[in-house]
Amino acid sequence: MATPNEFYGSGAVALVQRMGEAAADFLASLSTDQRIQTQLDFSDQSERTNWHYTPVERKGLPFTEMDRQQQRLAQKLVTTGLSRGGYNTATTIMGIETLLDAKEEWTAPLWWRDSKLYHVTIFGEPSVDKPWGWRFEGHHISLNYTIVGGQIVAPTPTFFGSNPARSPLGQTAWLRPLSAIEDLARELVYEFDEGQRASAVVTPIAPPDIVALNRPVILDQMLPGETPGIVDPSNVSDQFQNLEKFKQALGAEAEHLEAVRYTTKPKGIQGAQMSYAQQEILLKLIGEYIHRMPDELAEIEMAKVKEQGVDQIHFVWAGPIEPYQPHYYRLQGPRFLVEYDNVQNDANHIHSVWRDSQNDFGADILAHHYAHAH
Repeated sequence: MATPNEFYGSGAVALVQRMGEAAADFLASLSTDQRIQTQLDFSDQSERTNWHYTPVERKGLPFTEMDRQQQRLAQKLVTTGLSRGGYNTATTIMGIETLLDAKEEWTAPLWWRDSKLYHVTIFGEPSVDKPWGWRFEGHHISLNYTIVGGQIVAPTPTFFGSNPARSPLGQTAWLRPLSAIEDLARELVYEFDEGQRASAVVTPIAPPDIVALNRPVILDQMLPGETPGIVDPSNVSDQFQNLEKFKQALGAEAEHLEAVRYTTKPKGIQGAQMSYAQQEILLKLIGEYIHRMPDELAEIEMAKVKEQGVDQIHFVWAGPIEPYQPHYYRLQGPRFLVEYDNVQNDANHIHSVWRDSQNDFGADILAHHYAHAH
């Protein structure tokens, strides 16, 4: 029986086949030691759900330890998990690591800023019968695919970030790989009337990062820094410091701190309270996240969003609405969560993520699969 999370249809089946072939070709190109480093047990759920968007030491095989042909085969696998636009964005983000190194005057450790320090990890053996998956990850990129029974059951979490978020290209042009998700959200806020904006903008101060951070599951009552046991250990001290700054900035107005806390009961303005024109902007914004995925999946995912109802989607904004000011927003639907922030480095550092609130890493469907398989 199909579940609401699975991606069915001839296009999705063909995509899984391409992913499996690309993963198998990549594995076949590796030496024994490289393969041991790359291929981990699918049953190692702790590692499979251990995702990061900061520059940390990772499992898997980085491009820096591949020859050119292996890098090309790895990139071929990555292209199966992204649309053409998504792949263009991802490679731009990778290239920006060199720009960031120059911006920081090459003072960071050698492994900290490197456009080739992106890792490929394959969980299990590519198969039409057994569960398997793969991950592509480095600073500001995290792609995670879970395949069960020859079907993609989870393409999430999908994270894209950029530091800097904007940088000059000559006198009049700018490099902004994530411009659409910033501009469309701000356009939506500008379109709200006074009452709608009062519902949508929940606090004048943005949180220091996306609220869910890199937690493996979406939990009720989340705020950055409050549950260090399941976040990236290298991030904890910074997150606590940022959270303290956030609290100090709010002063005695603790209600603003609560305003950005994630709860399963959505906050902000509901799609049902928006005009048709505003809903169209909302759908374009959601589409920017969904269309990072391959076209075969994006079409299915967008249909799910519309079927669940635009009326049920909530939009939250925190911070000033003017450009170049620290800001954050959240989109919360029945089966998805989007988080975006542009707060750090003088509001020139974007984090953005598309998640399934119930099925990241295929958790929901894997539980169903194992219950019926045994």
